[in-house]
Amino acid sequence: MQMTSREFNQDTARAKREAEHEPVFITDRGRPTHVLLTVEYFEKMAGPRRNILDMLHDPASADIDLPLPERRIEPVRDIDWT
Repeated sequence: MQMTSREFNQDTARAKREAEHEPVFITDRGRPTHVLLTVEYFEKMAGPRRNILDMLHDPASADIDLPLPERRIEPVRDIDWT
């Protein structure tokens, strides 16, 4: 379904009802700019969410080589307070 941004602003409830059945494309000056989806549809499209701990625990992550910068420890400098 498609509706203009003006139609969306005037009847948000209708847009939400339509989004229960299919994505609602919102246009601005005739060009699609936004899409209204239900959370369930979005989650189905996006797949499962993973946090950083899940990703680090994943055995497939073991082969990832991250280029880390060389760690340098600078000696403590004396400060002349006078």
